[in-house]
Amino acid sequence: MAGSTFIAANGLVIGVDEAGRGPLAGPVVAAACVLGEGAPEGLDDSKKLSPGKRARLEPLIRQSCQWALGVAEAEEIDRINIFAATMLAMTRAVSALVGALGTEPDEVLIDGNKTPAGRVPQWRWQARAIVGGDGLVPCISAASILAKEHRDRLMREAALAHPHYGWDRNMGYPTAEHQEALRRHGPSPLHRKSFKPVAQLMLFD
Repeated sequence: MAGSTFIAANGLVIGVDEAGRGPLAGPVVAAACVLGEGAPEGLDDSKKLSPGKRARLEPLIRQSCQWALGVAEAEEIDRINIFAATMLAMTRAVSALVGALGTEPDEVLIDGNKTPAGRVPQWRWQARAIVGGDGLVPCISAASILAKEHRDRLMREAALAHPHYGWDRNMGYPTAEHQEALRRHGPSPLHRKSFKPVAQLMLFD
């Protein structure tokens, strides 16, 4: 994390978003972000931005904002399910950021329609879910970009060790290429074995 914190009129607000709920392989990654005074313009839902725009914005966010990441690995996803793992990754991200800031937020804004409140024992903050928040609230947009870029890097690195699946191109999502490679080579240790396309293959292994 880096940058000077901008305290909004309604106090210290953390934005949270995740990347990687839908893929067949790899972790789910959450980011928590407090906007800095020099936060870049053009923040938006990471899915609406071109790869080039995301790549340009990410270092600017890292330099100007306060942020932290939380990760839940494929093994955890299989053990507790993807929804619970997403809530856990969000909790880890916020906990890391609060620890680094040394102060508690007034509110945590989370993209979507659910929050970890009441779902993860370690969650202790006032939270509000905002549907479409990654395109509406700048601190959530920044978190969306951070989570997406970090997860994509993890998948490109994983592709070096597991080149069959095309993760450097599909990031673990169930493209035709990825599913054909799964049928041909079977699951890797990074595949989510609880996800239907992977689980079905393992039944006939």
